[in-house]
Amino acid sequence: MTTATAREPQSREPQSAQTSPAAGNLAGLLVSGERPPRPSAWSTSAAFGWRAVLKIKHVPEQLFDVTVFPIMMVLMFTYLFGGALAGSTTQYVQFLLPGILVMNIVMITMYTGVAVNTDIDKGVFDRFRTLPIWRPSAMVGYLLGDMLRYAIASAVMLTLGLVLGFRPEGGAAGVLAGVALLIAFAFAFSWIWTMFGLMLRTEKSVMGVSMMVIFPLTFLSNVFVDPATMPGWLQAFVNNSPVTHLASAVRGLMAGEWPAAEIAWSLGWGAALVTVFGTITMRLYNRK
Repeated sequence: MTTATAREPQSREPQSAQTSPAAGNLAGLLVSGERPPRPSAWSTSAAFGWRAVLKIKHVPEQLFDVTVFPIMMVLMFTYLFGGALAGSTTQYVQFLLPGILVMNIVMITMYTGVAVNTDIDKGVFDRFRTLPIWRPSAMVGYLLGDMLRYAIASAVMLTLGLVLGFRPEGGAAGVLAGVALLIAFAFAFSWIWTMFGLMLRTEKSVMGVSMMVIFPLTFLSNVFVDPATMPGWLQAFVNNSPVTHLASAVRGLMAGEWPAAEIAWSLGWGAALVTVFGTITMRLYNRK
């Protein structure tokens, strides 16, 4: 005698009922007719800044220019010029370190333009332009991400300077104020390279043009020596250079002083750079 066990048919829910809650919320949002709020300028800029930081995570070699290069510059110029110009490396590093800090941060700003040019070649900017976001947020995001690199380079150089005998009389407050002013100026100065990144065709041309601008601007300054030792015709350029004003302001803040005129000049140069080159950059970005 055979017995057959009857099995109750398993109920199968329709496919639409098995969707996840997130998918259901998304579907409800799409059919509701209500648009999500548009992201703010700060949130989109911060998102692009985080994207720049993630690049460093995946390609840590990008930190060589803010770690190895500053160490080489400090050691080389301290021991190369210290004995000849100040009599000892310990005395010279007191004058040199704030200036070489300014020089290095200003020099590494050019990699902002290289990153912009690389993304253009990869077609990433074509996708950015289709997003309903604040237009300058992509450019501002690059600069926000680079501010982290500037902070890392400043920390590396100051640590090495303390090892070599640098003793800022302004204490921690003076050092932090000087670094903050430097990073703010670097943010403004980087707009020059975003312009070149959009204007030039290859990243090699961006680096070439950047070097032609940065090297005369940084070396013809008061980073290494007092401008009073220079010829009169050269002093006229050096004393009015934005790098000279910035180096004097950072040097004064770290020495415990408050060089109001130099700080004002540095902030004024920064505002002018953002106004001029920021405007040109966004016009090129909208037409690219």
